Amino acid sequence: SHDCVAKVRRILQTKKVGHGGTLDPAAVGVLPIAIGKATRLLEYLPTGKAYRAIIRLGVQTTTDDLEGEVIYSEPVTDIAIEQIRHTLTEFIGDIVQTPPMYSAIQVNGQRLYKLARAGEVIEVPTRQVKIDRIDILNWTPGDFPEVEVQIACGGGTYIRSIARDLGTKLGTRGVLAFLERNASCGLQLADSITLEELEQQQQAGTFRPISPDRALSHLPSATLVDAELVKFWSQGKQLALAGIELTPTASQLDGYVKVMSADGCLGIGEMRSIDGIQLIVPQKVLI
Repeated sequence: SHDCVAKVRRILQTKKVGHGGTLDPAAVGVLPIAIGKATRLLEYLPTGKAYRAIIRLGVQTTTDDLEGEVIYSEPVTDIAIEQIRHTLTEFIGDIVQTPPMYSAIQVNGQRLYKLARAGEVIEVPTRQVKIDRIDILNWTPGDFPEVEVQIACGGGTYIRSIARDLGTKLGTRGVLAFLERNASCGLQLADSITLEELEQQQQAGTFRPISPDRALSHLPSATLVDAELVKFWSQGKQLALAGIELTPTASQLDGYVKVMSADGCLGIGEMRSIDGIQLIVPQKVLI
């Protein structure tokens, strides 16, 4: 993920670039990238992810994917697809997961993968994650059978851990053989471009980033209808609701809203009731 950020910095000749969620080096797919002022909006993107994964049974590696050293390999011939379908239901909902030892999680200020490479053995802290759905796409039987799945989940979920734990629950071992993230932070694979395409578009002068408004489509809107309100917003002032057009979901609740004008997204505000008056309090001002 950091390599991708560095490449985008080089291509666009700008230092202010950030990403919206780590993607394993062996994986492909969606990596949300923000440039310029939009990097300040990354924390407000939705956290949901979606993956297409291939899990191979009968194999275990040090990294829980095919990048690591094989430490177990035994043919599996007595597992049926219906058994796998039933076992996968145990992963749905809020579950406790142990991330792979080779991961970017920090323990005592150190990345786990750096500790693993140094040969240190420590207890990996568990975490609660949410799995919304797992659908079986394909089943390839054999000595080392593979099941292809589509997974919808919350942020922080490790698909490698699902592969490992599925194998364990089936009485064997499991490893992640392929991973594609086809949705992340509300952005889809179909709307993505490759680094090569980015460079070509930049050279041709045709590159246009996704608008912040679209990336924040999950948030209700508060649209400032006159120039004076836009000026007050740019000065970081709290705004009363007079002269502001709210989407229906914004008018009746507390929480974050994307603040808009005719020229686009102006930042993030928070709806608050202060001394009985409903206000929009600036959180991120982009102008």
